[in-house]
Amino acid sequence: MAKHNVYNQRRLTESYWPADTTQPLHDWTVGQLLRDVVREVPDRLALVEGTEDAAKRRKWTYEQLLADSERVATALLKRFKPGEHIAIWAPNSVEWVLVEFGCAIAGLTLVTVNPAFKEKELDYVLRQSQAAGIFVADEYRGHHLLTTAREVQKKLSTLREVIGFSEFDQFINNGNDRSIPFPNVKTDDSFVIMYTSGTTGKPKGAILHHKGITNSTKFMAERAGLEVGGVWVNVMPLVHMGGCGFAVIGTLQQRGTHVLVPGFDAELFMKLVEREKGTFALLVPTMVEAILNCPERSKYELSTIRSILSGASKVEPHLVRRVKKELGCGISIVCGQTEMHGGTTQTHLDDSPEDQAETIGQPYPQIEIKIADPATGEVLPLGQEGEICCRGYQTMIGYYQMPEQTAATLTDDGWLLSGDIGTMDERGFIKIKGRLKELIIRGGVNIYPSEIESLLKEHPLIQDVAVLGVPDEYWGEQVAAIVIPNSSKTPPKVEELEEYCKANMASFKRPRYWHFVDQFPQTAAGKIQKFKLREIAIENTKRQDAPLT
Repeated sequence: MAKHNVYNQRRLTESYWPADTTQPLHDWTVGQLLRDVVREVPDRLALVEGTEDAAKRRKWTYEQLLADSERVATALLKRFKPGEHIAIWAPNSVEWVLVEFGCAIAGLTLVTVNPAFKEKELDYVLRQSQAAGIFVADEYRGHHLLTTAREVQKKLSTLREVIGFSEFDQFINNGNDRSIPFPNVKTDDSFVIMYTSGTTGKPKGAILHHKGITNSTKFMAERAGLEVGGVWVNVMPLVHMGGCGFAVIGTLQQRGTHVLVPGFDAELFMKLVEREKGTFALLVPTMVEAILNCPERSKYELSTIRSILSGASKVEPHLVRRVKKELGCGISIVCGQTEMHGGTTQTHLDDSPEDQAETIGQPYPQIEIKIADPATGEVLPLGQEGEICCRGYQTMIGYYQMPEQTAATLTDDGWLLSGDIGTMDERGFIKIKGRLKELIIRGGVNIYPSEIESLLKEHPLIQDVAVLGVPDEYWGEQVAAIVIPNSSKTPPKVEELEEYCKANMASFKRPRYWHFVDQFPQTAAGKIQKFKLREIAIENTKRQDAPLT
């Protein structure tokens, strides 16, 4: 979609973007939006299971999707009260989407749990969120999730129900009678709690609302070029905003077809684009590279793709050029964070190659963005580095039961402090320059060092540890751990630490590189010099090249 006049003609005098109010906000709940779409296009294909075998795929029209979502909602209301929290622990599946819509209609708050999590991580999320129930896939990558969930349930009095996906048909049939009226859900009610993290070392549950998710995904989809009636081939995990937010609700906004892929595989993605005539996809840079470099790409008809949305880590200029040249489609770059319902800035399809490759675009409608002095909050001159701050309808409600962390992120006058350092030019285009928070971005996935550090410090042979990111050509960054052992004479073995991590955290968080030191470099004031630790870690990567299993 081409930029309209505000985005073409506005010229700023300082690093502050006033909200563009020319594009209206709507008072939608997710359930209301689904019903509106059903009234318009009841027979349009809404959801398709992206299976290898076309004959075995399941699919729903919009009318069927609403009917099954309402059955789920009724079955939920027989067990839970509006306002309670319902977790889901599973990889991508059509059941996941039905639970998402069912919770929205029933006035329940969905709590997303990464299927890669181990028992300790699951226990924390369910305990902290006070989840009353959880939907669980039977297994994921050899881990029997259902068994683990039932073990955790024994320790949590708040967790009343564990519902396995193998029991889903029986569960949904309990909603056939529609015997319970649906509650009056409001647009500022909570829709989902997504767990993120930070300096505390413990994940924080960002509470997101219906109005935020429905409006921001509309602005995202329109700017990215998802046409009305388009076909989104979705490989993004539903546990993250890119999946259950951008793809599920963004496709709904454009009255499109959501082809849900179990996970990313370059050849399966291309096969589904050809078979379902896919027009759009959200792909992080490593996925785009895998598709472009796939030896089998010429076998597939990919000409239906009109545009690709990318982001989550830096999109290099050569990748932008290759997408346009080799796939013949447009590309849009998105940036944002969970606490702002996903995206906050995005490039336009008709932006210059330089803006596409070097910036994260201009702000979405209806939100303000400023580049501020981190110490004072004052707006900085154009081009000067400062903290990226956002204000508007998109800000989260807060972190669940974490008032201090909420107050540290949301100011009294409504600004959300992103923790990212950036600059703004006179047109409102923003560039990311760094991070105030020690965040690692590996393959487009956020990893929080403090969470890994907290776990490793529980190991009996570790006195202290620092976790940080080191450059990686393929993933963007990899995780490195610098360890002070309890005894320099008998430090823990790397294999032992890897087994410990394997048992207690998701694989994508586990350190790829290990280094042992007697002490951390410190300033005269006793503060750890992270930049020196980073130098140690980078040097260490040159000597460690065995893959993490």
